[in-house]
Amino acid sequence: MKEIIHGSILRSLVLGAVLLTSHLALASDKSVLDRIKAANEPFDTMKIDSTHPLSMKTVRSNDSYQGGTFKVLTRKDSIERFRCSGCHKDKKVQVRDGVSFTHGDIVINHGSEGTSLSCSDCHNEKERDFLVGKKGQKIDFDHSYQLCGKCHFRQKSDWVGGAHGKRVKYWAGERVVYNCATCHNPHSPRFKKRMPATFSRPLDE
Repeated sequence: MKEIIHGSILRSLVLGAVLLTSHLALASDKSVLDRIKAANEPFDTMKIDSTHPLSMKTVRSNDSYQGGTFKVLTRKDSIERFRCSGCHKDKKVQVRDGVSFTHGDIVINHGSEGTSLSCSDCHNEKERDFLVGKKGQKIDFDHSYQLCGKCHFRQKSDWVGGAHGKRVKYWAGERVVYNCATCHNPHSPRFKKRMPATFSRPLDE
């Protein structure tokens, strides 16, 4: 019986010593505020590695912001029927109502009333796997933000700078952002009006 009691006391003493040592070690470390005050160089987010790497595919943006270059989520991987050239070839379409059969779910509501865009305003008619700019330049689907920015240049400027859109997951480490079509339906980009899910009561109530 005495051996059991002595063993229990010994285990308690060892556990107490370990906890005390851990507490003293933590107390001796500098706080985050102390480390900020002691810093003599600007904070570089690029020196921090993400502990959970992104599972989504990304591409290096052709634009840069005040912090340098950044990455964008790819677009082609989210298009169900890409590559377009799989169907859009030189051969004549033999299927009756082929457009309705393949693209009947697309409703174009993009542009001012009476001047709505058509397919060929954005899609390259000759090279179907690319978009097309106002001056006929080819634009890769993964860089579709370049096409959006031809008209929505203010929004694109805000997007590049970080005021419009959303960063993917992490605030530290390399900057990765959503592309325009991640949030906006490119054929009908305007969000539907809706009531807020929550609201604040007036202060006088």
